Amino acid sequence: MLWGDIGMRIHVIVVCHNAAVELPICLSHLERQSVPINSLLVVDCGSSERGYLQRLDNLTSRPGWGLLLTENIGYGPGNNLAYNSLGRPDGMVVFLNPDTFLPPDYLAQAVAVLKENPGAAVVSGMLLGFDPLENRATGRIDSTGIFRRWYGRWYDRGQGEVESGQYSLIEALPAVCGALLCCRGKVLQEMVEPVFDPDFFLYKEDIELSLRLRAAGWQLLYDPRLVAWHCRGWRKNRRQVPRRLKLLAATNEVLLYRKHPSGYLLWALLKLLAVRCLRL
Repeated sequence: MLWGDIGMRIHVIVVCHNAAVELPICLSHLERQSVPINSLLVVDCGSSERGYLQRLDNLTSRPGWGLLLTENIGYGPGNNLAYNSLGRPDGMVVFLNPDTFLPPDYLAQAVAVLKENPGAAVVSGMLLGFDPLENRATGRIDSTGIFRRWYGRWYDRGQGEVESGQYSLIEALPAVCGALLCCRGKVLQEMVEPVFDPDFFLYKEDIELSLRLRAAGWQLLYDPRLVAWHCRGWRKNRRQVPRRLKLLAATNEVLLYRKHPSGYLLWALLKLLAVRCLRL
């Protein structure tokens, strides 16, 4: 497919915090995309050591690529800052985690899927696990979209499973994993609120955005032809997750159901109580 047949400008936003290992790999994959990236903005949110950022020559030498330094304002607010700094662009706006790596044709394919599906606000695909220290894929699924259990718990479908074609259908998703969001820029421009709710410092901001977009009548589309890699190393052992992050995730789940009222709020309150009292 020729780039002229696609006809959509691409804008990439990467918000990072202490990503010295992952960010250079992420940017190297972006450099190898088969279609031009019109603008790319990396936002560093208060990393404890920023020297490595100054050594990333591609951020200063490539036209349209840039770096923005700020204090640790949070993942959602960091993305909002970058989006506004780029002038709330149209085309395709990609919110990308620094530990997510794209094959060379990913962005071209994502644009094509958006063009083929005018009712989709976001397109997503399969995220496969990746170990950045060993520089290899894990062979297991990280996410094929975010789904909800009958009692209210949100989870990444397929996480930990060996990929064997079990999620091979194009379908609408309940929510999209925030590690990689390919969004229709015109939809974001029409939103009255910020793209990401600033009340969510970290965790569940992707689900909150998904619920708002669906409530406005837009689809969140999963296309298994879109395949990328996501590190998410902390998922290996929940006991290694700092307690403050567990509390933040549980607190934000309660906040999610307060903003989007549902009987699932009971599950979220019980989960928060368990994390606080039982130190799960």
